[in-house]
Amino acid sequence: MSLRLSDFDFALPERLIARYPARPRDAARLLRVGPSLLEDRLIRELPEILRPGDLMVFNDTKVIPAQLAGRRIRAGASEVAVEVTLHKRVAPDRWQAFAKPGRKLAVGDRLSFGADLVAEVLAKAPEGDILVEFDRGGAALMAALGRLGAPPLPPYIRKLRPVEARDKEDYQTVYAGPEGAVAAPTAGLHFTPETLSRCQSAGAAIARVTLHVELGTFQPLHNDTIEENVLHSERYSITSETWSRIESAKRVLAVGTTSVRTIESAACAGKLSGDTQLFIYPGAKFHKVGAMLTNFHLPRTSLLILVCAFSGKDFALAAYRHAVEQRYRFFSYGDCVLII
Repeated sequence: MSLRLSDFDFALPERLIARYPARPRDAARLLRVGPSLLEDRLIRELPEILRPGDLMVFNDTKVIPAQLAGRRIRAGASEVAVEVTLHKRVAPDRWQAFAKPGRKLAVGDRLSFGADLVAEVLAKAPEGDILVEFDRGGAALMAALGRLGAPPLPPYIRKLRPVEARDKEDYQTVYAGPEGAVAAPTAGLHFTPETLSRCQSAGAAIARVTLHVELGTFQPLHNDTIEENVLHSERYSITSETWSRIESAKRVLAVGTTSVRTIESAACAGKLSGDTQLFIYPGAKFHKVGAMLTNFHLPRTSLLILVCAFSGKDFALAAYRHAVEQRYRFFSYGDCVLII
């Protein structure tokens, strides 16, 4: 029997959608679940829960300020204010992007951002996605984005409030490394340097992998038959040293669904780097991951479906109902769940 997208739904009051992160980060709540276990804790208590020999695997991708406000410039036409959100790099100076209002853009239009950054629309998809070429690439473009861009907060947060200056720090993990993500690996947002140090003192080891998260993470699945959906492609990499540690670990605790996808993509493909479209849904085999720390995800999404694949659908949705009843905070800036 085929799995249905409609089976992965739950009711969530809007008041439980987190507008801001917990302060300090490790004050976030932690729901610990496992066989015959449903326990309300705090993320700062995680070191007490860990086992000696655990290997905690974090996604160290760094979020770039991928949201740009600018103007459309077209000969013989008036200027139009536009908002462009970069979501996939295809060359050092070329990105695919979402644009608002996309219907007012055409191939050949020039887009001006701030005083000196300019891009040209090279292509436009029927649904409004555009391909833009900037007047610079590589480090020079990243520097310009740092000056002019804003954090690409998920759409459901931007509906509730505007992007603020402190989001540049809030929407970034404290251990972020290589630039390339346009959405944060949100389970990692809960960790402070002190919490990481205490986890290590408790006997856990720490490793890093990289998966550059793209905004396709928040795109809806369109087909109600789960198996007929295809995920967006994302770039990942794992060093050979880290992979050896993963293979020899007593238990791998993946911090975030992106860490899970990175590890399992490498296990399935037999490659430590590349592009992955791995869609993990109930019935999938987990080759390396033995525990998962993750935020509470949107209904009817690939992220929630991955969680259900790991723990079992009925079990996961029961945990979500408990979280709603206990008023946990949901989604990117919300609380988290540890699944054993």
